[in-house]
Amino acid sequence: MAGKIRTYRDLDIWKASIQLVKDVYKLTEKFPKQEVYGLVSQMRRAGVSVPSNVAEGFRRYHNNEYKQFLYISLGSCAELETQATIARELAYISKDKETALLEKVDHISRMISNLLKKL
Repeated sequence: MAGKIRTYRDLDIWKASIQLVKDVYKLTEKFPKQEVYGLVSQMRRAGVSVPSNVAEGFRRYHNNEYKQFLYISLGSCAELETQATIARELAYISKDKETALLEKVDHISRMISNLLKKL
């Protein structure tokens, strides 16, 4: 990342996780209607939780608080991984789509873990 980080919007983690949210919304658009309040809602909430907690933690005044929010983001990544697997097991998404989503989530998880090590 070039330049100084002034806000959470400057973080590559936040930018990547915003893209993840868009991917999750697009992926879940075609799920069966009976899943709107089930798996669709859960996947979207887990996805939205990742950048939301990165942003909220960034605005905290203490590193320990920031770390806690980053850990919540990591937990949301794990939820999304599990939900993607469930979606594939239920044949709502293909193996290729599951793999692509899991790779993105894994990349973001590693970014969060590396930031945690630096704090």
